[in-house]
Amino acid sequence: MKETHLTECKYLTSSILLMAEHLENVANKLDKDAVRQMLEDITGARRIFVMGAGRSGLVGRAFAMRLMHLGLTSHVVGEATTPAVSKEDVVIAISGSGQTRSIANLGRVAKEIGAKLVTITSNKESALGELSDTVIVLSGRTKDDVGGYDERHMRGEYTYLTPLGTSFEISSNVFLDAVIAELIFITGASEEDLKSRHTNIE
Repeated sequence: MKETHLTECKYLTSSILLMAEHLENVANKLDKDAVRQMLEDITGARRIFVMGAGRSGLVGRAFAMRLMHLGLTSHVVGEATTPAVSKEDVVIAISGSGQTRSIANLGRVAKEIGAKLVTITSNKESALGELSDTVIVLSGRTKDDVGGYDERHMRGEYTYLTPLGTSFEISSNVFLDAVIAELIFITGASEEDLKSRHTNIE
């Protein structure tokens, strides 16, 4: 069993500050035209399909839920009740590397059908990036980046304290919540409107 470094809990505050700085950096580098196009893709679509693998998939599920609360028709790709995609729909893919095989393959299917494909990624030149109509680039480390978390920590290199693709996943979650806030403004919806669609059979 690995020795724990309880004495290093003092770095918790530093880690939070670094993540906040990372999010600010991501926001400053956003392509506003691409974000505007994504908003147009969503508001102009008959239905919105969201997909991602692993933790990116969990971010996608949270986004699809908020779209539903907003009154839009949204589905999570892979769910048993998800219908077939049509050319009037938009498919939103979330993949830090843009190379996740299952998601890239589904992106190709979406394009073959004629649906619009929006990808949120850290790698515009990836398989998904090349396929997509709209690409939102969130700069940051993905799970495929080289470099050992433990080694960096031992050396005191705190550029990325979070393991694997955490920085992308947090960035995409914050970005997509901001998209929801923008859609609330665009549609004129109120928080009460969203609350009225929240599940009441839990």
